Amino acid sequence: MTLPRPHRTDLLIALAGLACGLLLWSYGLYTRWAALVPLAVMAATEAMRRTLPQTALIVGTLAIAADQFTNGNLVTVLMFTDVVYAAVVYGSPASARRIPYTTALITVGVTVGFLVWWQNAIALLVGVITGMVAFLPAVTGAVVRNHREAAEAARLRAEQTALLAEMDRAQAVVAERARMARELHDMVANHLSAIAIHSTAALSLDEPATTRQALTVIRENSVAGLAEMRRLIGLLRDSSGDAEPAASPTLAGVDALIAQARANGGPSGLVFALVDTRERANGLPAPVELAAYRIVQESLTNALKHAAPGEVRVALSRAPEALTVEVTSPYGERPGPTAPGSGAGLVGMRERVALLDGEFEAGPATDDEGRRTWRVRAELPVGASDEERV
Repeated sequence: MTLPRPHRTDLLIALAGLACGLLLWSYGLYTRWAALVPLAVMAATEAMRRTLPQTALIVGTLAIAADQFTNGNLVTVLMFTDVVYAAVVYGSPASARRIPYTTALITVGVTVGFLVWWQNAIALLVGVITGMVAFLPAVTGAVVRNHREAAEAARLRAEQTALLAEMDRAQAVVAERARMARELHDMVANHLSAIAIHSTAALSLDEPATTRQALTVIRENSVAGLAEMRRLIGLLRDSSGDAEPAASPTLAGVDALIAQARANGGPSGLVFALVDTRERANGLPAPVELAAYRIVQESLTNALKHAAPGEVRVALSRAPEALTVEVTSPYGERPGPTAPGSGAGLVGMRERVALLDGEFEAGPATDDEGRRTWRVRAELPVGASDEERV
């Protein structure tokens, strides 16, 4: 078995203790050679005070006991106190808890034993010396170890707190990027889709009137898209610290969306209709209004890009605790120009509904007349008002 390599500081302590003991012996304070044996053994235990603290304590206890049968050496006793201290500080947690109690019992036992044997006050002095040599270093080691463990625990908590803060910051950045991506997609995709469809139609048809009409629609959507882009960039660049919230789109603007969709989708054979069965158009939370508006906007954009000729129906209804948005469009082969899609619109709608703890579904469906449609349906919780609760 290979013994662990002693720590450099422990070797210096051992050599210094041995040198001091030899110096005292050379001055004739300790004339017997037998006193040098416990001194050398105790110096060896000092070299193992960190690497083998429990072994050092056992060997050191035997050495200090043997030293009592000689004239004794003060340096041997001092090194033993350091061995006891090191056994508590560097030993296992179990030994660190056990050594102070053991040394206390030894101190009490020695004091009582000598009192019974000698029956004079000198026994109390022996007990005090025993406590100073064994119990006091053990208690000191326990205090130091507790402080070190408390400091280490505080350091770990600080690191964990910093890590959690960094994770929160990263999650906040990701969430903000996702929100910006949704807003950018919802604002610009509608205009760019109309531009792509009408520019394709203008290139494919050699009719001046159709080309002029397509260019007019392209210009209108380009201007609107640039305005929306400038507004978003302005919000991102605003560093004034103004806590006043920016105006968000609401369901009051759905009529304008439908009108714009009619202008963009008319040449493709699309007809747009709005069915609003809500008894009250107000009283909705701002996040619900924004989410519903964006869902209608993105659904109309998808209809312009992919829907077959026919009716696109936007239905709004409100129950006591939920707002329902449903958009249906013809599902099938589409003649004429189309615009490519990446699926980001459906992802954005699903994320918006999930943030409000609502329900969302999108996919092919069949209407009451047996026709294939593409349906987008979202239920957004709004809570019941005081009047509805009554």
